[in-house]
Amino acid sequence: MDAASLVGVLLGLGLIIGAIFLGGDLSHFFNLPGIMIVLGGTIAATLITFQLKDVIAAFRAAIFVFSEKKSDPNDMVETMIELCSISRRQGLIALSRIEYENDLLRKACNLIADGSKEEMIRDTLNIEIESMKQRHFIIQDIFRKMASYAPSFGMMGTLIGLVQMLRQLNNPDTIGPAMAVALLTTFYGMLLSTLFFLPIAGKLKDRTLVELTNLEIMFEGAISILEDNNPVFVYEKLSSYVPAKRRRPPRPTGAAYQTG
Repeated sequence: MDAASLVGVLLGLGLIIGAIFLGGDLSHFFNLPGIMIVLGGTIAATLITFQLKDVIAAFRAAIFVFSEKKSDPNDMVETMIELCSISRRQGLIALSRIEYENDLLRKACNLIADGSKEEMIRDTLNIEIESMKQRHFIIQDIFRKMASYAPSFGMMGTLIGLVQMLRQLNNPDTIGPAMAVALLTTFYGMLLSTLFFLPIAGKLKDRTLVELTNLEIMFEGAISILEDNNPVFVYEKLSSYVPAKRRRPPRPTGAAYQTG
């Protein structure tokens, strides 16, 4: 579990609920019609804007933000160094006999093992990188759009509540409670936007940047394998993608992958 995401959500909700308790009754901040307007309207507008498959993918990605730790580029550096060492000891064909968890890495190594030229491998990996950027942009954009829709529907709910309140001006006792209910929808919209949708979009963007770094390491590592570079030189080259204070020293090769 990603600790930062979990702590952020719990801290944000805890502070808001705590402030409500200090100033009144939590039940006063629950209004089912307001929740229906804001949440239902936001989802409806999102479905109008994007394809259903993209919206489903976006919610799956949101779950991923909270359920998975961020990958470490150092791991990809170690993987590429190990593959470079295997190719030098056993030949390029040995790369096709290794089991890979990463689909793109499997594709790159199979291309290398099949004797593909550097230009073809370079073009293939570049296309994969650009395609990944596009997919991730759509998912991030869904949450950015939801962050803009939620406050708008909150204001819409407030206007609906004000209309209903103005129709009861002949009864002054109902004005205060009616105004409170009208303002709740604005509260719901701002809460969803600032505590959930925008942070999720930002978190997904951060994950995309890390994944792009891993793909760049994979890309340069594949070219290094083709050029039959020394693993020591490969480490110095690929570790440049990792901040100096976070770089992991190279480990002895030969243990990470076994060919079959």
